[in-house]
Amino acid sequence: MRSLRRLCTILTTAIVVLAATAIPSAAAAAGPPPVYPGVGPGTHLLDHAAKLAGLTDPAWYEANIPFVDLPDRTIEDTYYYRWRTYREALKYTGPDDGWIVSEFLGPVGYSAPGGGIDAAAGHHLYEGRWLRDHRYLDDYVDYWLRGSGAGPKPATDGLNENTTDWAHEYSFWAADAVLARAAVDGRWSFAVDRIPDLRRQWAAWSPQFDPGLGLYWQVPVWDAMEYTASSYQSPDPYHGGAGFRPTLNAYQYGDALAIASLLRRRGAPGDRALADRYERDARSLQANQDRLLWDSGDRFYKHVMRDGNPARAKIADREEMGFVPWYFHMAPAGAAAAWAQLTDPAGFAAPFGPTTVERRSPWFMHDAERGCCRWSGPSWPYATSQTLTALANLLTDYPPQPYVSAQDYYTLLRGYALTQRKNGVPYVAEAHHPDEDRWLYDSPGHSEDYNHSTFDDLVLSGLLGIRPQQGDQVRLAPLVPSTWDHFAVENVPYHGRNLTVAWDRDGHVYRQGAGLSVWLDGKLVHRQAGLTAVDVPVRPGRAADAARVVDDLANPGRTGYPAASASYTWPGDSPANAVDGQDFALDVPSTRWTSYGSPNRGDWLAVDLGAATDVSDVRISFYDDGGGVRTPDAYALQYRTADGSWADLPGQAREPGTPEKGRPNRVVVQPAVRTDGLRVLPSRVDGGAVGITAVQAWRAEDERLEARLQDDPARLRPGQTAEIGGWVRAAQAMTVRPALTLPRGWTARPLGPDGDLRLVPGRPVPLRWRVTAPPDAPVGTQAPVRLLVATLDHGTPVRSTADVARAEVVFDPADFGTPVWDDDFTGARPDAYRIGARFGEPVPELSQADGALVVSASRQSAAVLVAPVAAPAGDFAVILEPRAFAGGAPEDSVLLGRAAGPDDLALAWYNHHFGTSGADVRAGGRDYGDDVTGGCCAAVTWSPGDRFAVVSDHRGGLTSWLEHQDRWQLLRTIPAGPVVAAGWSPAIGLRLTTGRISLERLTVVAATTPPAPALSQRK
Repeated sequence: MRSLRRLCTILTTAIVVLAATAIPSAAAAAGPPPVYPGVGPGTHLLDHAAKLAGLTDPAWYEANIPFVDLPDRTIEDTYYYRWRTYREALKYTGPDDGWIVSEFLGPVGYSAPGGGIDAAAGHHLYEGRWLRDHRYLDDYVDYWLRGSGAGPKPATDGLNENTTDWAHEYSFWAADAVLARAAVDGRWSFAVDRIPDLRRQWAAWSPQFDPGLGLYWQVPVWDAMEYTASSYQSPDPYHGGAGFRPTLNAYQYGDALAIASLLRRRGAPGDRALADRYERDARSLQANQDRLLWDSGDRFYKHVMRDGNPARAKIADREEMGFVPWYFHMAPAGAAAAWAQLTDPAGFAAPFGPTTVERRSPWFMHDAERGCCRWSGPSWPYATSQTLTALANLLTDYPPQPYVSAQDYYTLLRGYALTQRKNGVPYVAEAHHPDEDRWLYDSPGHSEDYNHSTFDDLVLSGLLGIRPQQGDQVRLAPLVPSTWDHFAVENVPYHGRNLTVAWDRDGHVYRQGAGLSVWLDGKLVHRQAGLTAVDVPVRPGRAADAARVVDDLANPGRTGYPAASASYTWPGDSPANAVDGQDFALDVPSTRWTSYGSPNRGDWLAVDLGAATDVSDVRISFYDDGGGVRTPDAYALQYRTADGSWADLPGQAREPGTPEKGRPNRVVVQPAVRTDGLRVLPSRVDGGAVGITAVQAWRAEDERLEARLQDDPARLRPGQTAEIGGWVRAAQAMTVRPALTLPRGWTARPLGPDGDLRLVPGRPVPLRWRVTAPPDAPVGTQAPVRLLVATLDHGTPVRSTADVARAEVVFDPADFGTPVWDDDFTGARPDAYRIGARFGEPVPELSQADGALVVSASRQSAAVLVAPVAAPAGDFAVILEPRAFAGGAPEDSVLLGRAAGPDDLALAWYNHHFGTSGADVRAGGRDYGDDVTGGCCAAVTWSPGDRFAVVSDHRGGLTSWLEHQDRWQLLRTIPAGPVVAAGWSPAIGLRLTTGRISLERLTVVAATTPPAPALSQRK
């Protein structure tokens, strides 16, 4: 749980705080910072309240977005709607990674930790670069470059077997997007500081570079484009044959030039030569793409199959991705004829287009109605965004050409806006029929407000022509229709200034004079009669400051702490939804807790933090569906005290004073209270149902502090002790008060130093303490350990900076001293087990040879083997020692845990082919998802002699473990809980495609000593 992004992760002296304690605060000025950054000086041409009518939390939009006024209501309505979808997609993942921008509102199984998917990350950065609050994209960039998004990924078929980190699961134009963002906000130091990370990101595509051709190859599905025209012409229509494509090559071209630009800006020794090298690489890609991917006859960039294609023949079909080179200014001016296809009725033109493959292709709309996702004709917002960005570049930055015009840009953008409708209101899903007003791919609970494209960036940088520059100016080159009499874009956060541009042909609309007018920070700086392109000087200002804050209640992973619970929950909702890092009020998918249907007069929602934190800024968003669930008339906000009881938080200041829907209800607590639990008790006078979409506890941190907990995780056995160490460092002299907080029942003893610390600038102070786990701590427990460092002002705490690590209760067979079952596979026959088929596949052949259970198959086979012993009443462990695996694919797997048969099981699995581990949970013939299995997948490396274990506790939860060189490592926590029946016995499972798996020993041992089941033991 380490943050490479934050300045602060902290290690400091050890004061164990298990109880809630009021901490004196400094003056009110030292209280929590504003929720949103200030807008600063600007213009007031537009009625912002009218533009935001119907949107929840209008203060967020007022603080963040540029406001537009357009004669085309369809485009304008879509513009504000798409800012709504972007806000919904902002997901707070916790203190380590902070904010990310999600693609789906609900989680999907192929996302990176926290829910990120890099396929559309370039779109997310281009769209979000216009927001005033820089914290969202600062965190998101670092998520992909330094955080969990840059971490290791299993190289599996379902997660891209060609790459081993999440930031390369899909094609991604990272450096170009970082540069494009800096060209808007002007915060070049942030971008320059990421040069080493961007270089690593660029270089990590090298395994997919063919040095003989000088081009990169990619598999279409990992371009986010399965079932394409090129895919259908390969042996694998879903993935598509690997090929040299104008996507990844253009992305790498754009990224190389962006890195070169940042290197020249940094100007360190050697940077000029390094920039030259990246520019040479970019030019080489450009030349090779024009040589190999440009079809001079069809005048278009095309896919070239990598395999079985020695002549490097291009496919016959034009695909929309052929416009991508213009997105990065990679295509030469002489290639502009390709754009004739955009408006050609036999090409890509469509009422709700453009199409993803030309209409003249025999693959156009092939199987498109059979279900998602087939990019062989449907109108796809992802690709439409790229095409419109590329078209704006062609029209603005290239020499004039006869194929497309500004009117074509407007027509395509308006058609794109009309596409984003459902039931007459703005809506975006996955893909739209090109000729009919309906979404083709639109799954309930999955596709709503699909954030896989841009629109607002297309309005701002394309239609309205705000062309960001790296120098101290902005280029204005609108692509609006010549018939427009007016438009305005107000208070664009640009280079630390507020930029407003208004076109008013005769001056009667905005009453600020006729023509094109430009303001900076509310002051008129330029005026001209017409809409010809112009460069306007912009002296850099200072971007709006925003404090570093952490939501201590966020738990998007829904496992461990913080843990939400409630007195009652409607079956379709969950308490965990209120702390999942998201805040939106959609019915499908939902992210809410409600008490709908409760028999109680009043209900509560509580959050257990596991270890205490300082609470000073609580925000609650109430859910109101206008029917059975309504905004409460009142609410109480309580904290858990030292003795475990609940009491009202003292010192509350509420804004608003009474509960309101559609905005965060903020409770500022002065002085701050240190507690390990919060509880909200909303109530209605009529006793009706209430709901909450988000409850958050934001804590402002001191950006001058850097601190870190080490030994993460600290490994302890029940009742035993381990040392945890760390350090704290400050950028300037200051006095701090550190405290270590632990779960109730855990103890710690400081090993020094202790008390208040006077920090010398730049000099870390080492810290260490001894932590003891309670004797009854379940194996697999991952307890939070929070280090809080209070910055002192004349002895008074004014701000708390924190780091969170884990203390892990580890498995050791020595703690499980009661034998239950021991089979070294030299005795009775395998059919002593209850054997059942699994997945509708045949049972593999089972035999014994050379002291091993041998499992053989010549086709896909699977079985569950239930041991002929009852499960112990308390905690027990199932230990399996494999001897050898089959070496087949895709299944070469063992499973272990507990089961009653193939339809009632909770088994952790290890797939040797992919080197991954997860869990299957099935009860009564129903398969359970991530909330019960713990999600997928852990990367695992097994070596001969290693053992696997599953520990089952008396509550039904399971944890899976791997022993390597006498050290047990936790693989997964499987919160099967009430799904597991007490009668399920110890069991193993096997699944293989071909070959032989050999198992050397199966052992079951219990941690309890009461009367145990009769021991069946074979030696």
